[in-house]
Amino acid sequence: MYRFRLSLLAALFAAPLLLSGCASTVAGTNDLSSYAPGDEIERGIASWYGPGYAGNRTASGEVFDPDAITAAHKTLPFGTRITVVHLGNGREVTVRINDRGPFVRGRVIDLSRAAAERIGMIDEGLAEVRLILAK
Repeated sequence: MYRFRLSLLAALFAAPLLLSGCASTVAGTNDLSSYAPGDEIERGIASWYGPGYAGNRTASGEVFDPDAITAAHKTLPFGTRITVVHLGNGREVTVRINDRGPFVRGRVIDLSRAAAERIGMIDEGLAEVRLILAK
């Protein structure tokens, strides 16, 4: 019985370590090599975040600046540059991924306030967008 508990405990502690390498993007992997610049990688709803988070650390370790042209994505590698196209008005902005999120079902990206202003979605709060690997 003791040996079984020890094995179970070892498995419980090892599982998160093994699964930590399994984070995925839309393509099923953090490796974006199957995409060329200009390829669409995802579509969905964008939201934005700003003043309430200013000065806090992002998941990448940077200090969040709502005036920077950055964004949060659940799985894309930090530093990835993505062009976000607002499907309602055609405006676009190229952002750098530096944070994780959004953590609301159905949303694909959280833009900084400055990025959201560039594509004209501040007042509406949400927008349907395309995410394109930047050139």
